[in-house]
Amino acid sequence: MRVRFHLPDFAGHFRFNLIFAEMLKRCPQYFREGVEIASVYGSFPPSLWNGGRLCSGYCDKNFVKTVIEAFNERGIPLRFTFTNPMIEKKHLYDVFCNMVMETADNGLNEVIVFSPLLEEYIRKKYPNYKLTSSTCKRITDPDALYSEIEKDYHIVVIDYDLNNKFDILEKIPDKDKCELLVNACCDPGCERRSEHYRVIGLQQIEYADYIRKHPNTDYSAEKLNEKIPQGKQFDKCPSVNRTIFDIQQLSTHITPDDIWNKYVPMGFSQFKIEGRTYETLNLLEHYMYYMVKPECKDIARFTFLRQLRANGVIKFAE
Repeated sequence: MRVRFHLPDFAGHFRFNLIFAEMLKRCPQYFREGVEIASVYGSFPPSLWNGGRLCSGYCDKNFVKTVIEAFNERGIPLRFTFTNPMIEKKHLYDVFCNMVMETADNGLNEVIVFSPLLEEYIRKKYPNYKLTSSTCKRITDPDALYSEIEKDYHIVVIDYDLNNKFDILEKIPDKDKCELLVNACCDPGCERRSEHYRVIGLQQIEYADYIRKHPNTDYSAEKLNEKIPQGKQFDKCPSVNRTIFDIQQLSTHITPDDIWNKYVPMGFSQFKIEGRTYETLNLLEHYMYYMVKPECKDIARFTFLRQLRANGVIKFAE
């Protein structure tokens, strides 16, 4: 049995995810049957192609190389969230994004895509990358979903509104090719989700443009919001603040027991944990909830927290 998890944010949660990967390797007795890290997804800020969540900050080439090597030498692919729906032809030649693609072009790493324009560019210029079809496409029609799965994608991330539509899921011919987002924080059936992605895409472009023009600046999103034009600003969605306990109340939620007792027996093996913008403790509890045996949560949490503290990821008052 293989239960493959795609984990959030190789840049912002760099050491967090590395330490977790080491714990999985060294303490397999803590984990549920078959748990693997299929990839760590995200982007290096200020990647203009990034989508789904606004990615702030700045990573230089040395950090990019360090992160790629650290995960890849452990056999873990990076999966770039290049899902900005607002990409124009001029954006294809972005220097930073192409540098990242060239640096990680070793046949192991992957890209999540949304824009047909960017997808075509990546297929031609970087054919070594496996491509994932993004959940941002909002494909909720069953026939459209089945058609998407038949296309030349390594993985198709299913819209989370279909998570518990078993009549639709059962008819998928190649379930191993599909990925389920198990802990969606967004409201089920949210009517603003697609518009939110578009606005985030525009903000990401504005952010990257500002960083390019003002290299010596405060890279925090809060500071830049005071300077970057926000003509189409989207009010921060309160859903992103939901905790591991909040998301369990949503109808789209998939529990760990559901994964092992329902979805894996159906033929699904790919599961995504959302959390690029989660605070450290909230993300930690998601990992404990989904991947660790219930009876081992306390010792696994303690072990993980000790290592996070030892590596300066978190601090406790003495």
